[in-house]
Amino acid sequence: MKPARLFTTLLAFLFTAVAPGVPKEDLHVYLLIGQSNMAGRAPLDKVTSAPIERTLLLNDKDEWEPATSPLNRYSTIRKGLGMQKLNPGFSFAREMKKAHPKATIGLVVNAKGGSSIEQWASDQRFYEDIIKRAKAAQKTGTLKGILWHQGESNSTRAEPYADQLKALVENLRKDLGTPALPFVAGEIKEGEKINAEIAKLPKAVPATGVASSKGLKTMDRWHFDAPSMITLGERYAAEMLRLQK
Repeated sequence: MKPARLFTTLLAFLFTAVAPGVPKEDLHVYLLIGQSNMAGRAPLDKVTSAPIERTLLLNDKDEWEPATSPLNRYSTIRKGLGMQKLNPGFSFAREMKKAHPKATIGLVVNAKGGSSIEQWASDQRFYEDIIKRAKAAQKTGTLKGILWHQGESNSTRAEPYADQLKALVENLRKDLGTPALPFVAGEIKEGEKINAEIAKLPKAVPATGVASSKGLKTMDRWHFDAPSMITLGERYAAEMLRLQK
């Protein structure tokens, strides 16, 4: 076995061994939901494919395992596994670890490319699935925040979006028993109307924020390239940390 592969295998083993011993208050859980950019479409490389140190991923058995990209692999609603690549969770986790050196980061990722905000209403399967997975994670960890990236599918009918997003935040907080849970929504690319709707969120709902897409580049009309995806994850982290203070 090559040294690099041996190292990642040993790292995964060690994480698996110590994860059950992480105190609940030190396992900081974040929900990552939305459509394709949250599912991850940016290309992976050796660095972004490696296990993310001190970061766990909730798997399809509702158990924690060492986090590796694609982080949307266990989504109950995803498209084909081959479509899942780099998402904002990689750099988000890295930045949150820096800010909380004693914490282990736990990611619950449940996104689907092409989904509309209507599919995330409280009476829909997408919503029900993330509530179920989040509650499973809450048994061993402490829910610290939610990242949302969606809007491309609603770009041609943006006007009711702000009200729908407000309802989503309020429903998630109510059903997860976390009335002030920080929530960060990310801007899309080439979506002035949707981004204007997203910008209304912080004024409408306390403890919410927006991760800007300004200056980011895409591979096509919608999907961020790898450097931009890493920057986006860092912006999510900066906004999350601001809300947590």
